[in-house]
Amino acid sequence: MNLRDLHYFVILADVKHFGEAAKRCFVSQPTLSMQIKKLEEELGVVLFERTNKQVLLTDQGSKLLDRTRKILILIDEMKELARQSEDPFTGELRLGVIPTVSPYMLPLVMPELKNEYPRLKVWLIEDQTHRLITKLEQGELDVAIMALPIDKRFSCQTLYEEKFYFACANTHPLAQAKSVNINDLKNQPIMLLEEGHCLREQAMAVCQSAKADDIADFTATSLETLRLMVQAGMGVTLLPALSTLTASTNHLKCIPFSEPAPSRILGLFWRAGTPRQVCFNAIAELITKNVQSKLV
Repeated sequence: MNLRDLHYFVILADVKHFGEAAKRCFVSQPTLSMQIKKLEEELGVVLFERTNKQVLLTDQGSKLLDRTRKILILIDEMKELARQSEDPFTGELRLGVIPTVSPYMLPLVMPELKNEYPRLKVWLIEDQTHRLITKLEQGELDVAIMALPIDKRFSCQTLYEEKFYFACANTHPLAQAKSVNINDLKNQPIMLLEEGHCLREQAMAVCQSAKADDIADFTATSLETLRLMVQAGMGVTLLPALSTLTASTNHLKCIPFSEPAPSRILGLFWRAGTPRQVCFNAIAELITKNVQSKLV
């Protein structure tokens, strides 16, 4: 048994197709099939049910899959620990970011990160919170930027607090206001992101606290779509502060809420016990420094 075969096992379990798994493993399909068969013989169990149409994990395969993922994560961490002894800011870093943060925060942070740690190669993965959590648990990510709270046992360093702004078209009755109250959300056609975005849940919580329940039928897949629909006069919305730095135009107004203003808190999350905590703490401090200067 070797690590290569364990990688093959995990990839085949994920894609459930020998042909696709072989491509991802950069081997031929017969080679992959032979190695999986060899692994099954060494373990003394059948890992997969094979049919003409699909590949399914057996009960034993499902139990061993979780253990195998943990083994591979531990091996990666051992390699990282060895690298850390020389320089904690070398190698690769797989950074996950939620979509309502990445377009607005990354341009402020990445140039400084590259300049400060030139030997650190950062891979960026943008995805919704629930998928980032899964990828972080399974070792597909090293760290992730998400909104608190996260009901998982990850280590976390708080990055910054981000206030929400009231966004409306320039023809809206509140467009010229210097500030708005959350009660102004009542009887407004409120437009939100689609299900799965944590910002939707955060905005819904603000609306519920104001007893504002006029939620528009339309749901957007991105903040950019949401912004353009609001700009066209189709409703109002709540935008996080960083997104308003480039959002306000002659046709769209982003107005602060009076205090206490609704907000969210962003954090950097990683698996507890990682040997790279020194690196992650430094990155968190760099993010905080570069973002907070824009939120003042």
